[in-house]
Amino acid sequence: MSAGTLLLWRHGRTAHNATLRLQGQVDIPLDDIGARQARTAAAALVATTKPGAIVVSDLSRAVATAGFLAEITDQPLVVDPRLRERSFGLWEGLTGDEISARWADEFAVWRAGGEPENVGAETRAAVASRMVEAITEHADRLEADDALVVVSHGAAITLAITALLGLDTVGWRGIAGLTNAHWTELRRNTEKVSPGWRLFGHDLGPSTSIEQWNAGTDLT
Repeated sequence: MSAGTLLLWRHGRTAHNATLRLQGQVDIPLDDIGARQARTAAAALVATTKPGAIVVSDLSRAVATAGFLAEITDQPLVVDPRLRERSFGLWEGLTGDEISARWADEFAVWRAGGEPENVGAETRAAVASRMVEAITEHADRLEADDALVVVSHGAAITLAITALLGLDTVGWRGIAGLTNAHWTELRRNTEKVSPGWRLFGHDLGPSTSIEQWNAGTDLT
């Protein structure tokens, strides 16, 4: 058997998110607004979905986000390093302007959808592969009426969604990135055809404007 519902939940805001710095695998904690986003989102998530399991990246911003859901549901957290954010190598911690000033050609390739070379960035295919491997492994431990909640990161989640829907992780870029502390819902395709998952909702979260959400207003 396998989980019938999959929620891919992005962590709350960090200082790097607020200043538009590329995080990658740098272990940046949630900032105050990010913690309040995660707390508010956890309450909204559990109002519609009861997790059968919660699995989480080992980076602290994801673990802290997942912790709010674990507190509400009394579900233990299962930490899996395969759910980490995509590594961006030498670019981690830098803004787009800082990257383009030092690696103009590589940055242009990346912005055009290519794979930058000589900066230590993890490929899209590699990220998608490890994400799908981890998700499949954890989902297969659950029953068809269970929901698996995966707490991870923006680029990693986008690539996982792309792969799980049977799309090209290298060339197809039709999925917008998740807002902090928002999630995507996939459901198992019961018709036994490919792909095995169907998209049921994207960038889901509490019913507030994105501007208010990012500013931290009306958060608990």
